[in-house]
Amino acid sequence: MTNSIDDIAAAPCIFAIGCNAPEAHPLIGWRVRTAKDRGAVLIVADPRCTQLAEWADLHLQLYPGTDIALLNALMHVIISEGMHRPDFIEQRTEGFDQMWQVVSNYPPDKAAAITGVPEQQIIEAARMMGRADRVCTIYTLGITEHTVGTHNVMAVADLAMTLGSVGKPAAGVNPLRGQNNVQGSCDMGALPNVFSGYQSVTDAAVRAKFEKAWGAALPGEVGLTLPDMLIEARQGNLKAMYIVGEDIMMSDPNTKHVRQALESLDFLVCQEIFLSSTCELADVVFPAGSFAEKDGTFTNTERRVQLVRRAISSPGQARPDWQIICALGQALGMRMSYSHPSEIMDEVASLTPIYGGIRHNRLGTDGLQWPCPDESHPGTPVLHREKFTRGLGKFAPVEHEPPAETPDDEYPLMLSTGRMLFHYNAGTMTRRTPILQREFPRNFVQINPADAERLGVRRTGKARVTTRRGSLVVDAQVTDRLKEGVIWMPFHFVESPANVLTNDVFCPIARTAEYKVCAAKVEPA
Repeated sequence: MTNSIDDIAAAPCIFAIGCNAPEAHPLIGWRVRTAKDRGAVLIVADPRCTQLAEWADLHLQLYPGTDIALLNALMHVIISEGMHRPDFIEQRTEGFDQMWQVVSNYPPDKAAAITGVPEQQIIEAARMMGRADRVCTIYTLGITEHTVGTHNVMAVADLAMTLGSVGKPAAGVNPLRGQNNVQGSCDMGALPNVFSGYQSVTDAAVRAKFEKAWGAALPGEVGLTLPDMLIEARQGNLKAMYIVGEDIMMSDPNTKHVRQALESLDFLVCQEIFLSSTCELADVVFPAGSFAEKDGTFTNTERRVQLVRRAISSPGQARPDWQIICALGQALGMRMSYSHPSEIMDEVASLTPIYGGIRHNRLGTDGLQWPCPDESHPGTPVLHREKFTRGLGKFAPVEHEPPAETPDDEYPLMLSTGRMLFHYNAGTMTRRTPILQREFPRNFVQINPADAERLGVRRTGKARVTTRRGSLVVDAQVTDRLKEGVIWMPFHFVESPANVLTNDVFCPIARTAEYKVCAAKVEPA
């Protein structure tokens, strides 16, 4: 996030695209509701009529996989009607003319034909944003989980710069991270191309700094992403995997492919708090402590580093993750001896410029937002105030490309997946909670009434959902919250996992899977 969570509540205009905050990020959804109650304009772009869409002044109900056409059309109207911010664009950015050459080819009528959003709604949304003093844009996996996910994000950034809504309070480009420490994991180098603080592994000077601190030679080549690991495992080139806190048998697309990859390994180690579907395939399982059983920090979606304090002791042989990793490192002959997570944070600060001033004794109740370069720095609530990290913000024009799979005669529907309020991700914890299980004990598919009637699917019946990868029988939920031709499922249910159906194709840049759209068919069951 370029801005802070509390900025959302103060925003005069909020544009939420591919985002169902009240269910997937409830506390941030509450900030959106607060802003709306204060008089903010709310525009929501989403294939489903979600709770957030119900709050909106305008709901742009687009077809899955058509975000770029919509975003380009919004910029087309804003620029054509002179509602862009020439001073900001001239002083803070470059590449505007090249971007306009692409965007000029997306008038609202053309985008309406691609997206299914009425032309007048596109114009109205653009005018709402163009007339606002500043616009706070929020997005989540509805934007990124596509083969063009990176290009979607670029188009979102182009729109924000066109509006001059970056580097200001109550504005910005704000991706909502999906889990409580996913931002911190990325910050600490849980990516194949960087060390902590996004320092490149291919930079010799950076590598030398870490080699000196760790007393070990480090590779200078970019490693594999998870999708590439699974491909290499199936081909016999990757022999072992160590999976920490991730149930990829539930969370990754095309479950059949994932199983084949894991079963092709010589050795699989899992580190988990419960015996997940992935753990059942492991040779060794390290029992880990839960969030309530360890000290340390989480870095949340607004870049805020917050203290975590142990509330209870771990049961049985379970240990905090850092102790397991250190014990394994020591068994391999590495120097990994710490008495407390605060010592690890001191090492992080010594090697990571954006965390340079972050120590446990400074975090208190509220924590600190990076970048925080030294111990006198108060943290950074808003990024890019004076300039962008690269200097000038670069417009990156992108063209609409259809999803990897589109409907045809055999598979005439578009399947999209996502989260729901009562369960979370692979259901490792929430599916063990009786009250949440009572609310939603089984998986379901949402389908438009016209599609249900045509296909013979009853409101209280079962439906068989089939794609080119697999088939599931689930409860049918007939609802007008979806357009005709679009169906939707959550993915939290191990006994009927939606990722049996999803397509294991990926954004070629970020390697994020296209969970949000694939071709499907539905039959009564």
